[in-house]
Amino acid sequence: MVKGRVHSIETFGTVDGPGIRFILFLQGCPLRCKYCHNRDTWDTKAGTEYTTDEVITQALKYSSYMKFSGGGITASGGEATLQPEFLTELFAKAKKNGIHTCLDTSGFVNIDTVDPILDNTDLVLLDIKHMVDEKSKDLTGVSIEKTLKLAKHLDERNIPVWIRHVLVPGVTDDVENLEKLAEFVSTLNNVDRFEILPYHTIGVHKWESMNLNYELKDVPDCTIEDVDRAIDIMSKYDVEIFNKKSA
Repeated sequence: MVKGRVHSIETFGTVDGPGIRFILFLQGCPLRCKYCHNRDTWDTKAGTEYTTDEVITQALKYSSYMKFSGGGITASGGEATLQPEFLTELFAKAKKNGIHTCLDTSGFVNIDTVDPILDNTDLVLLDIKHMVDEKSKDLTGVSIEKTLKLAKHLDERNIPVWIRHVLVPGVTDDVENLEKLAEFVSTLNNVDRFEILPYHTIGVHKWESMNLNYELKDVPDCTIEDVDRAIDIMSKYDVEIFNKKSA
């Protein structure tokens, strides 16, 4: 039986997908995002091993809450697709048990690797880091191309998507990035929600506790005014942006 390395489990999550969710934070990530708030998930050899049956057994304890709220299981990280065999088996078993499945991903994955997972995925939360490739590489260590390729593939497969973008003052809030992002999202037909996530410094303590340098320590938290400005820049494109004020 396939085993996966799990960083942590949240049993009553309410922000990573619809309804009340059983969130599995998988260990390991190929990205090196400067604003990562789960810095301790990067190590692929850390975490606790679980079988898919063990995870499903735990999740089913909360099935009444998930069904009542329209929730389910969300696989996050780290980068969940780094453990494709585990995730493929987990989502297949979840669907057999009538559980809604959600994949939270950066999109940095090959299509042939992720397709077996997508066969049993009801929703994808796709985090688009930066539309300008060189700035994406500087911010995350990788190109944005795989993410955009996955976004188009999800559209072709008609798998519902929530697009997410972290708005970091002075980093991702430039006009070029925001316009390219809005223009790209406007070409997709499967986007159920387009979220602007305000940058915050809550995760800095994790870096400090690991004696690591947090490069964005001088960047302030994103404000409501910052979000409003971003929405205004993107408003020329035919996209509806979800934010807490309009929720």
